[in-house]
Amino acid sequence: MVRHRRAARAGAALVVSGLCVVYIVAKIDFRETAHVLSHSKLWAVGLALAILVLALLPLSWRWQKLLAVRGMGDNLRWLLRAYFVSYTASQVLPTSLGGDAMRIVETSRRHPGEGGDVAGSVLLERFLGGIATLLLGVVSFVLAIGRIDVGPYVLLEVVIALGTVALAVVLFSRRARRHLRRFEAPLERLRVAGQARKLYLGLHSYRDHPRLVTEMLGLTIVVQAFRVLAIWLCGIAVGIHLSPLPYFVMGPMFFLVMLAPFTLNGFALREAFFVSFLGQLGVGADQAFSAGFLYFLLALALSAPGALIWGGESAGALHRAARNRNEPGAEQRPREGALE
Repeated sequence: MVRHRRAARAGAALVVSGLCVVYIVAKIDFRETAHVLSHSKLWAVGLALAILVLALLPLSWRWQKLLAVRGMGDNLRWLLRAYFVSYTASQVLPTSLGGDAMRIVETSRRHPGEGGDVAGSVLLERFLGGIATLLLGVVSFVLAIGRIDVGPYVLLEVVIALGTVALAVVLFSRRARRHLRRFEAPLERLRVAGQARKLYLGLHSYRDHPRLVTEMLGLTIVVQAFRVLAIWLCGIAVGIHLSPLPYFVMGPMFFLVMLAPFTLNGFALREAFFVSFLGQLGVGADQAFSAGFLYFLLALALSAPGALIWGGESAGALHRAARNRNEPGAEQRPREGALE
């Protein structure tokens, strides 16, 4: 069963990636795209990268506050380190949620027995990010009426909004909580009922801290606004002279695309979305693809510190293990955790 699911997932990833590649190849001129990328404005790319890096400071502080209210104190330096490492993990996993899973696993090891609350804090961060981006998108859409033609993407924006409201009700409504009990039996059969219960309770517990959640949402709105501006700067870098407004409209859809579990960290799907959305606004396919590709390069650059941290910690652990093995009497020393 597991093998069949993995095969189906791999097949779906191959199909989606293949369709996106075909769409991109049909739209762009590789020679022209290379010319656009080679003449990118480096100041805009550098400023976009600076925004993405500096945004991790308030995000780490937000996570610290969400953990603290659940009785888990952690220092800001380590939480920032965890964010960098999670970005590295997300580059090799099928979705940006893979980085969240890395943060949950590592932080749960620091707080044994608190896995549900740790997962709840991380997923609440993701939820707040989605709400913040959606609010920015709705406001921008209202401002864009009569000025920007976003065409068929209006329906998608409405679907995302309705889905977000429905998810909020399911996660935080006490009345909805009673109805969720009917899913316990199927989850028991799948042997995931315990994990699902801990995860749900970890998230649901934040309804008892409305002031904190509201304050963190306000912070998230500011951070998400700057992150959308980083995408706008990628467009500026390749000569796309649009105001930030359409980028705020596309923000909710773009971040949803990055959660799609069908391609490796949004490979090809991200660039196809840029070509499709910006094409509706009269932007050439070569410039639109270049903007999406620059954003991908920024994601790689953002993951570099995490790779260095990860590599350094792994090398240090191997060195300590080798040193312990070479110490006199190491063979007679009882193994860690062994009974005395």
